[in-house]
Amino acid sequence: MSGLPKGWVEATLEELCQFNPKHDPDVDQSLGVNFVPMPAVDDETGAIIDKSVVRPLSEIWKGYTHFADRDVIFAKITPCMENGKIAVARDLANGMACGSTEFHVLRSKGAVEPDFLWRFLRRKNYRQVAEHSMTGAVGQRRVPRQFLETTSLPLPPLNEQKRIVAKLDTLNAKSARARTELARIEILVSRFKQAVLSKAFSGELTKDWRSGQTTLAPWENLPLSQLVSHGPSNGWSPKADGKVSGLKSLKLSATSSGRLRLDESTIKYLDQTLPEDSKFWLLSDDIVIQRANSLELLGTTVLFDGPPGEFIFPDLMMRIRVNDKKTNPRYLATYLNSDSARSYFRANATGSAGNMPKINGSTVRETRVPTPPLEEQQEIVHRIESAFAMTDRLAAEAMRALDLVGKLGEAILAKAFRGELVPQDENDEPAEKLLERIRAEREAAPEAKRGRRKTA
Repeated sequence: MSGLPKGWVEATLEELCQFNPKHDPDVDQSLGVNFVPMPAVDDETGAIIDKSVVRPLSEIWKGYTHFADRDVIFAKITPCMENGKIAVARDLANGMACGSTEFHVLRSKGAVEPDFLWRFLRRKNYRQVAEHSMTGAVGQRRVPRQFLETTSLPLPPLNEQKRIVAKLDTLNAKSARARTELARIEILVSRFKQAVLSKAFSGELTKDWRSGQTTLAPWENLPLSQLVSHGPSNGWSPKADGKVSGLKSLKLSATSSGRLRLDESTIKYLDQTLPEDSKFWLLSDDIVIQRANSLELLGTTVLFDGPPGEFIFPDLMMRIRVNDKKTNPRYLATYLNSDSARSYFRANATGSAGNMPKINGSTVRETRVPTPPLEEQQEIVHRIESAFAMTDRLAAEAMRALDLVGKLGEAILAKAFRGELVPQDENDEPAEKLLERIRAEREAAPEAKRGRRKTA
């Protein structure tokens, strides 16, 4: 066919595969076989990651999908298909499994390698096309079998398929290592930032700076109550009404990252009005603390640097305003996000099992804060922000690289299915001849016996 390399042929999956085959009805029903529900297939790797459940075949023969080693299973229901729950069955108990009825099963008739087919089906752009073919009600939409049957696959000679799969395995292993290393950067950045904060609030970060000062007051370890002019005070959470305009209130997600995020996903609109002098309006340099959330996020703090007098804060947050003669608001907000302060909040959280952990105003007021003189606080903030800006740039570059690795994977697959990934071998049997031979052998073979299955 035009556009295909020599020896390749275009074939439909119906020509290449048997769909949804059943186990041999004469097989011993007492055999233990794997049971594979949908969660057993990992959507990141496209592999069956849980084969721990083994049951007698007789127990799961009816009402489940049958498949065997080297079959390709394809999740047909949303969102499992879109997420990539497509796998090659391998190393099954007694070579067999039964599983979710939400799988289509494709068994090669011999002309296509299962791993070659699997890589073709898992491509992102193929899943996007498959998504458009779905039928059914919202939340229960499925890829119809006919869509798969009529899918055309560019089919290389069988030996070339194996070379392509081997090359893809090698390249994917390298990509996986790159993804792992790039993903670690986020963890390393977090650790580095906490190390910077630890040095900052122990005095080590500005040790050299202090040595050049002649008239500098000593550090103090003060309760937060001595550093604030107002608060902590809880916010206000009137009943939400789904409005798309009106009074703007922060959601917890606006501060959960430790930085203020103001967008449509982090604010909600309330059909309420407040006077200009309301205590709930957020002003510049207000410090906002999450007083209730998971233990991991409890006490997350941000310095409000959004437009003053436009947002209020909810009851699950508390707000403090600093005494600017005693502390720098950015310094205090940064300290409250340190491991030291957050550990104190977690240790003093209240809440019964099953309820959201909380901290109260007394706990916040009693927080001990290492307090250098204002000039040193300003220097500490400057050094922290400089260090964080550098690591944030590195983290952003790592995320861009991670995105490129994903795009590179799709580009490599595209090359593979154009015949550009490995060299052709003129000694390979052309795919068209192989298909013709397999068809002829199947037509000449006696029809398989169809009988009732044995009972255990």
